[in-house]
Amino acid sequence: MAPQVLGRALVTAKWLSEAVRAGRVGPSLRVLDASWYPPQERNARQEFKERHIPGASFFDIEECRDQASPYDFMLPSESHFADYVGRLGVSNDTHVVVYDGDELGTFYAPRAWWMFRAFGHKEVSVLDGGFRNWLKEGHPVTAEVSQPAPAVFKAKLNTVLLKTFEEMMQNVGSLRFQVVDSRPEGRFRGTELDQGLESGHIPGAVNIPFRSFLTETGHEKSIEEIQQIFREKNVDLSKPLTATCRKGVTACHIALAAYLCGKRDVAVYDGSWSEWFHRAPPRYKVSELKRNKG
Repeated sequence: MAPQVLGRALVTAKWLSEAVRAGRVGPSLRVLDASWYPPQERNARQEFKERHIPGASFFDIEECRDQASPYDFMLPSESHFADYVGRLGVSNDTHVVVYDGDELGTFYAPRAWWMFRAFGHKEVSVLDGGFRNWLKEGHPVTAEVSQPAPAVFKAKLNTVLLKTFEEMMQNVGSLRFQVVDSRPEGRFRGTELDQGLESGHIPGAVNIPFRSFLTETGHEKSIEEIQQIFREKNVDLSKPLTATCRKGVTACHIALAAYLCGKRDVAVYDGSWSEWFHRAPPRYKVSELKRNKG
């Protein structure tokens, strides 16, 4: 069996299925489905009710966020997060495995992984290949919704893993840390709309679309391949690095990929382009479309 267990950023479907069959899902091991889809396309909660990994609970990213923020999916307060995951049976001693049902293999799970880490939880892993490959490999599913006993979770925000708008603004002038943007190239360059929003990027940012780190089957690429991707973009993993995207979700793929290479301190700009577009001065929004119009 691959040694992809406690303390690792990834666990294999084989490892998790053996844990499920052995009855290890409980207070010491919790499985969370962190799926989210555009409401007009798919209903994540309904799909979870119909079939999920046995013993899993639904991690609702719509509920576990800052409800007062004008931007999507911003981190909730420490108390909000602690209360929410405690009700899912997660304590500070629980190994948490997160997955989602996206057709790519993994989309929102790295966001949940990063959220746990941002609130001080170390034992959290992403299911490599996601629910797509869990099904493909023939592992068990159920429609039975488990009711985990509530647990006490104490959350403490690790600000090293989080960047604010103000810090990103300062960095444009100081370049104290590298910035990697995980959106598709067209949105990064500003040549295509981003969910109705004009696109472009933060000055000095480098583009590595998050799909670069996934194989065709939806698994994470090898550490050697990931390191090569960073090298080709001249991203130095020995130096400070912040990830950004549209709304702080796929940026977490950058953090996960770097983590697999041994870099544990990649920060995520939580507001990402959604916030930057609305708050940054025009000269700080780099877009080829604007240049072409000019």
